[in-house]
Amino acid sequence: MGSKYNSLDELKRKKALLKKEIAEMEDLITFDNTKESLSAFTNGFTDKYLQEKTQPDGEKKLAINTDEIVKEFSNSVKDKVLNRNSVYGFAKSDAGLNLVENALKIGAVSFVGNYAKKSLYNASWKKKIIGLALIYLAPIALRFIREKLENYQRNKTASSLEQLI
Repeated sequence: MGSKYNSLDELKRKKALLKKEIAEMEDLITFDNTKESLSAFTNGFTDKYLQEKTQPDGEKKLAINTDEIVKEFSNSVKDKVLNRNSVYGFAKSDAGLNLVENALKIGAVSFVGNYAKKSLYNASWKKKIIGLALIYLAPIALRFIREKLENYQRNKTASSLEQLI
């Protein structure tokens, strides 16, 4: 069954060592020292997130170190999200371009809308006319400019294709 022992003393020492190891394992499993037990189970991962606090009656209580958790979370978010390569990759992607384009459009519309609203409520009749013009004439002018730009871009693309051929 096992290895052969030369003497009874050697066998007794082995038995004492095994009993000591079993007692240590029982201490870990029964959570006599909770922080140490969790550290052993998680291979030290939970050490920085847990702290022992002493109660006024002298009893030790285990508490979660929320400052360390928040710091770890913010550092990981900062590293993942604000990484220069990931921001650059997102900005180059179609989704990033569409997001930026839509944000600029919404920003321009809200800026012009707020200015038009303030102009309409102004006492000066010139400001009221400017507000009405922004509301009624600005969309027509923007649509006209967009169509002209699209035509110009189509013509440039066609002429560059002709030069390539």
